[in-house]
Order: sequence, then structure tokens, then C-alpha cells
Amino acid sequence: MDDVFSGPDLRVHDRVALDEIELYAELVIAASSSDGPLSQDEVDAILGVVPEGDEPSTL
Repeated sequence: MDDVFSGPDLRVHDRVALDEIELYAELVIAASSSDGPLSQDEVDAILGVVPEGDEPSTL
């Protein structure tokens, strides 16, 4: 019998989950290098959030 588990299939992955993990890691790195809590503006910048009214026009 050759039904030996050889580990996860690395060709299969969840792109959305990997993107979320990357964003979380960026937040953790920024928080760990900060002297205090991150402001909402800092968190938004790390996550790439654009405030309403600042997004580029699509017209």
C-alpha cells in the first residue's frame, strides 16, 4: 500500500487567506516597532485603506 501521507499539496492554496495573512503580518510588524498604539490613520495606511472622497475618479 502506497497510501503514505507525504504532506500538504503546496500547489493548492487560498489566495484570499494568504493575502489576509500578509496584511496581518504587516500590522504586527508595524505595531511591534511602534512606541505606542497605532492610530487609525496608521492602520488604514498599512492596510491600504483610502478615506472616502480621496479615491481616484473612475470617470
